[in-house]
Parts: sequence; structure tokens; C-alpha cells
Amino acid sequence: MIIRYAKEEDLPMLVEIYNQSVQTSAATFDLTPVTVEQRRSWFDNHISNELFPLIVAEKDGVVAGYASLSSYRDKEAYIQTVELSIYIDKNQQGHGIGKQLMKRILELAKELNHHVVISGITKGNDISVKMHEQFNFTFCGEFKEVGWKFDQWQDVLFYQLIL
Repeated sequence: MIIRYAKEEDLPMLVEIYNQSVQTSAATFDLTPVTVEQRRSWFDNHISNELFPLIVAEKDGVVAGYASLSSYRDKEAYIQTVELSIYIDKNQQGHGIGKQLMKRILELAKELNHHVVISGITKGNDISVKMHEQFNFTFCGEFKEVGWKFDQWQDVLFYQLIL
């Protein structure tokens, strides 16, 4: 498996992986699948801005997962704070791909002189919580009932890592 920057031809698979989470988990609060056209702006923003990398794990020539750093907020004072996202293909989960993506994206965050990495994790996603804790993220708080998905209120746990 290799970890590399995302390329144009990866976009359809990134959308497919993301839509798996849209349809089967509360990891994202999107309620309906997105199209390649709808994700185009997100993709282009990452590809064109080196401060916000988008990387993929490629296994046997196929994208198995991806990680990205995004702007935390638009205000200038937040420029060194980024939000982390990691999504793994449902058929590739449980093989350490998330950990490899996490390791590399945190290396990039340091290289890019980011200071804080933030993750919002839907409560109940114990695998994600455990992985963040293994990488020394600290629990900062919980927002209760901030999303409605799968006919129930969803809480979001916030974790941060000061680099």
C-alpha cells in the first residue's frame, strides 16, 4: 500500500467512499449521497491549496481510503488550526489503513506549520475515538444533539492535537 497525494482520477472513488459513510454511518451529517460534480469544489480546494492536503491510501492500484486537512474556520487567526477527516472504504476497514493515513496527514500538518488539528467524531464511533487517542488527541468536549440522522439525535465529540 502507498500513501500519496490525491489525483484528478481519484475523485470518483473518493466520492464513492464518502457516500458509503453518508448512507451507512453518522460519520458525516450529509443525508443524501453526493455527486462528483458536488464534490468538485471541495476536491479542487484541496488540490490547489498546499495548506490543506488531501491524501489517499492506494492498495493494489485502488483507492482504499483518504484523509484531508481543511480550514477550521474562515477567520485569519485560525489559519494554523485545521480540521481532520478520514474515510476508509467499507471493504478495507480494519486493516490499519486509517492509522497509516493518520500518521502521514499529521506529518504533513507539522511540515505545513499547523499548530492544532481538530476532529469532530460522532458519538458511538468508538473505533475513531480509539485511533485519535492512540495518536495523542485530547478530548475537549461534546456537543449534544447537534445532528439528526437515522431517526435520532446525534452527539459530536471534539478532539484536538496540539502539534
